Amino acid sequence: MSIVSNLSNSVRARYINAYTKGVENRKLYELMCQPISVDKEVLQNSSSVSTPYLSDMNITAQTVSETVDIPAQNLRDASTSITPTSRGDAIQDSEKLLLENYTDYGAARFEKLGQNMVATLESLIIDSAMSGSLVMRAEARATMDAEDTTSRLMDNDFFEAANTLKEMGCPQIQQDGINAPNGMMAIMHPDAYYDLLSAGLIDDIASYQDKQIWMNGALGTLNGFQIISSPFAKVFMGAGESHVTGGEYTTSAAAEALAKTVSITTGTHVALGRYLNFGTEETGTDYYPTNERLKHVSGTATSIIVGGGANGGLKYDHASGTAINNNDSVYPVLFGGPNSLAKIFAPDVGEFGEVIGPKRDGLLDQFVSLGWKWYGAYAIMNENWLVRGEYSSSLDNVA
Repeated sequence: MSIVSNLSNSVRARYINAYTKGVENRKLYELMCQPISVDKEVLQNSSSVSTPYLSDMNITAQTVSETVDIPAQNLRDASTSITPTSRGDAIQDSEKLLLENYTDYGAARFEKLGQNMVATLESLIIDSAMSGSLVMRAEARATMDAEDTTSRLMDNDFFEAANTLKEMGCPQIQQDGINAPNGMMAIMHPDAYYDLLSAGLIDDIASYQDKQIWMNGALGTLNGFQIISSPFAKVFMGAGESHVTGGEYTTSAAAEALAKTVSITTGTHVALGRYLNFGTEETGTDYYPTNERLKHVSGTATSIIVGGGANGGLKYDHASGTAINNNDSVYPVLFGGPNSLAKIFAPDVGEFGEVIGPKRDGLLDQFVSLGWKWYGAYAIMNENWLVRGEYSSSLDNVA
């Protein structure tokens, strides 16, 4: 892993490991990205970076003449453009805070910075990866129901995805005498993975032949795909079927990160469903990285919740009027390989960004700033190297 740092002394340098730890803890869709380094000057001075493609030759039926030359073919070429962007963020603290704190905050903020960097870049990858044209789903996203077994992830979906990738020309190798996708992986949320394990062929094998699959919750590979199950995998929160007694709410007041209560416009049916889905519903290709899921504990107009924040509250700030629902969610599974996505980055800034600071600001140097920046882009290089499946999960089948 390449991380560039402008840390200039040993006191600062000791914390770069904390930044790296934050990066490694959150990488997921990055596994499908092929890095391509481009000089920062090119990224800054160009609106896009072009990648060329060359067509295959047509199959010929012509014979070789002994009197005239054969007509030669002309190959076609095409190109795709990747538009680079920049990302960056920073933390600023007072000198007094750093002098008086008795915790490991000095190291912890580097780790938080690394987590923020990779979460930001992962959101860029998701924007690209989830926009692919090859989609498998039993029905429209908005009608996917946790009670419907036909819309859940099953073993046969791995064969359908593999066959599609083979048919569309994804690179292959020989495994056990048959063609299989080359180093392929399937990235999914654990809720979708549960249905894969608990039904069909996999359940039969786990029950009667290899109980370790169930005991350890580890399947490994299926039809050439390495299974990667992670809670950081993308979920279309609340984008599925509404509950019979559903709830569509909005917040009546702003809610800050780490808050453990949420004010909503109505308390009707607020306790129903597995989660309350907080944020704009993702019905199409627009994704909202600050969407999150909450567990309703009690209350009506003021709902006491448990969330994914550091203290069990909210992870992010949310404005008044933010949408909330208790619908079923939809779980995308991304089938592809380590070259399915392209990542362009400026090598002098680094594949995973550059740490800036800590540095002092203010007339009395009373503020200490720490940040990161990155230049680059993510894109689908070949539409035929990536398949997105979309599924419901039986775990959402909660009244």
